[in-house]
Amino acid sequence: MKAVFEKTRLIILCTAFAIAAVLTVSGCSGASSGEQAPAQTEAAVQTAGSVLGEGRVKFNLTVADKDGNETLFEIHTDKETVGEALTELGLIDGEDGAYGLYVKTVNGISADYDKDGVYWAFYINGEYAGSGIDSTPAEEGADYALRIE
Repeated sequence: MKAVFEKTRLIILCTAFAIAAVLTVSGCSGASSGEQAPAQTEAAVQTAGSVLGEGRVKFNLTVADKDGNETLFEIHTDKETVGEALTELGLIDGEDGAYGLYVKTVNGISADYDKDGVYWAFYINGEYAGSGIDSTPAEEGADYALRIE
């Protein structure tokens, strides 16, 4: 009887260990129950007040996350468009689409309408942009913003 008890106890302990190992490994993926983790960019996340890039054109960029927290940047570039400048600096990433660059990640923060119901809105001098970020000329002294909406 004692041998059966010890064998049963050993089986229960081994099963518990196996379950713990599976949960530990699945927990490392950062996703649960089939959800995919947000895409991460390779670029380092920049801090507020950063002066980024080199070039003759200087403009300001505000990045606002879903909680309204704002990060301000001073951008210097010789690129023709805002999209080219921010892509070169590693601040934005996305996919090319029918209407130009569909920005999905800004300063390490992902927003994908198909997954989250939110997107990166582009503003020029406080007004919702009528052009895409990759077709908007980089203008001296302009204020651009990317906000999750």
